[in-house]
Amino acid sequence: MITENLKSLYNRDLNKLKTEIESYRKEENIWKTDPNIANSAGNLCLHLVGNLNAFIGAELGNTGYIRHRDLEFSLKDVPRTELTEKINNTITMIDSTLSLLTSKDLEKEYPLVVFENKMSTGYFLIHLISHLDYHLGQINYHRRLLDL
Repeated sequence: MITENLKSLYNRDLNKLKTEIESYRKEENIWKTDPNIANSAGNLCLHLVGNLNAFIGAELGNTGYIRHRDLEFSLKDVPRTELTEKINNTITMIDSTLSLLTSKDLEKEYPLVVFENKMSTGYFLIHLISHLDYHLGQINYHRRLLDL
């Protein structure tokens, strides 16, 4: 039951991310920054996709994904179509990975120590949704402030 709820939330919020990226009137504004806004929407999108593919795909789904976190923030001008494709692939990966997890798997310790303390897989999956939503809100504000 909980894995179905998690899949639903990830699906909902990643589709919102895709809608935000598609809603920019000018594609070049996806990569715009401001003295008070250090990260572009494009870089935040790459960060979210990289984060989820590393922590869910590679660690729980054994996808073989190798994260290059520095590129999530340094790449520029990735086409909108490529960003949305990455989001779609992430939705598919999360759905298939979470479909393999049981309630017992969620109670197990997450394979990596990401913060200072160990945590359950279920706890970390919930944390990753809140991380996604935090940056999703930043992207929404970025679009409304800088897509002029």
